[in-house]
Amino acid sequence: MANLNKVLLIGRLGKDPEKRVTSSGAPVTNLTIATTDFWVDQAGNKQEKTEWHRVVLWNRLADLAEKYLKKGSQVYIEGRLETKEWQDKDGNKRYTTEINGQVMQFLDSKGEKTDTPPTPGAVGGGVPPVDHQAQPSGIEEDMIPF
Repeated sequence: MANLNKVLLIGRLGKDPEKRVTSSGAPVTNLTIATTDFWVDQAGNKQEKTEWHRVVLWNRLADLAEKYLKKGSQVYIEGRLETKEWQDKDGNKRYTTEINGQVMQFLDSKGEKTDTPPTPGAVGGGVPPVDHQAQPSGIEEDMIPF
C-alpha cells in the first residue's frame, strides 16, 4: 500500500505574508491561512469554526506570495504536512505542524500589491484552474463552497 501526504486548502490570509531569506540565499515566505466551516446546529442556530493553517512557501512561490498576496487574499494551496521539533528556552521539546506549499493559485484580485497581477491559474505544480461550471451529478450548486 502506498503512502500519501497531501493537503489542499482554499482560504484567506489572516495577515500579510512574511518573507525572509535563509542563510543560503533561498527565499521563504510564511502564510497564515484561515478556513471556516459553517453549519446549523440541532437548535437551528448558525455555527462556525475557523481553523488556522501555517503554510511555508519556498523560492519562486515565496516571491510570488510576497509580491501579490496580502491580508484577506483568497488563495488555493496544495502541499504536504511537515512536523518540526525543537527545544524551547527551558529545554522542553516543542512541535509544530505546517504545510509545505508546492502549488499556489490566486483566487481573487483583492490581494494585488502591484499594477501587474499574475495570470490566473496555478503556479508551482500546474493544478488546472477549478471549473465552476462542471458539476458531478448529485451535487447541487448551493453545496459548492466557492
